[in-house]
Amino acid sequence: MVDAGRDNVEGMDDLRIRPATTADAPAVRRVVAAAFGDDDPGARHGVADLVTALEVSGHVRSSLVAEADGQVVGYVQLNHSWLDARERLLDVLVLSPLSVTPARQGEGIGTALVGAAIADADTIGAPALFLEGSPRYYGARGFTRAVDLGFGRPSTRIPDPAFQVRLLATHEPWMTGRLVYAEPFWALDCVGLRDPDLAGLEATPAT
Repeated sequence: MVDAGRDNVEGMDDLRIRPATTADAPAVRRVVAAAFGDDDPGARHGVADLVTALEVSGHVRSSLVAEADGQVVGYVQLNHSWLDARERLLDVLVLSPLSVTPARQGEGIGTALVGAAIADADTIGAPALFLEGSPRYYGARGFTRAVDLGFGRPSTRIPDPAFQVRLLATHEPWMTGRLVYAEPFWALDCVGLRDPDLAGLEATPAT
């Protein structure tokens, strides 16, 4: 696990990234729910529920909080999934969710959490770290379009640009194939986008 101490983010001496504890659970849930709009009556599902379901099912491999002034202001989780490679089924990691409390977004906290998560993924020994997210945001933080490297999306509802990967130190050239999410992602409908959101995104010109 990573404890980045007090100088993880330049200009933010109060920020500390550390492993989450059981006592952090209520604060983590609040941060994730606020970041993903779980409290919105029109929300399709609760990402905070996914955090709990992955913990209960034993798929969590790393769980980190960002703490500032004694308060949890960010959270990131690394979860176990599989890569259906030609040679054999491989254990890989998925970064989900990454959350920063809305009042502190844009300050570099998310970047710090992503960096700590990548370091943890390397320490764990996974060959690859996958995620769904903004190619602009995550591309600037070391991720690349997974389909361009021969990886298959776990769902057709994940747009190609949003399906991203970071290859890690133990990756070998034969380690390609389709990503297979852990069951809680499917049970809580937390994979990709459904219409009309998906149709709207597909109709948006690429930039």
